[in-house]
Amino acid sequence: MSTALSRQVGGVSLATQSQYVIRRKFWSIFERVFRVFTGDGQLIMYIQHPLLKLREEFLVYADEARARPLLRVVSRQVVALNFCYDVADAQTGALLGTVQKRGLRSLVRDTFVILDPLGIEIGCAQEQGAALLRRLLPLLPSRHAIFVGGEQVAEIRQRFRLFTKEFAVTTRRREDAR
Repeated sequence: MSTALSRQVGGVSLATQSQYVIRRKFWSIFERVFRVFTGDGQLIMYIQHPLLKLREEFLVYADEARARPLLRVVSRQVVALNFCYDVADAQTGALLGTVQKRGLRSLVRDTFVILDPLGIEIGCAQEQGAALLRRLLPLLPSRHAIFVGGEQVAEIRQRFRLFTKEFAVTTRRREDAR
């Protein structure tokens, strides 16, 4: 499975999309269910993330029926300050990359490092704005910026909703350095 932006998920070419919406119910006890929609409302990903597992592992599907798995996300550790999540192609098992949470840095401001399959850092996601204030008042919406090669390629902005958590994702085209 190609990781290029030209690939299709749920019949939608990711190269033509720049707006996404991620939604989940605010209250969930045993699992969190995330739904990812295109800007025009088409479901392209469905994630069922169990909360009470010792080692985190979940699949990302292309549909709500969970018939077409896309990605497998597995935590390397049971307990750690710097959690690492390996992201693999669900069909082939090929490692696509790793997301590592920076433990101490993330206490004040969430920081995630994005690694390629060889473990080389290619980017990061950083919480923006009043991060420390959000730790004290969790109802304040969050905002994260994603950088690859020092260039911002996406922004994730939480929208305040009463009974759901909703995030608007905006991607930017990168200039190909080749």
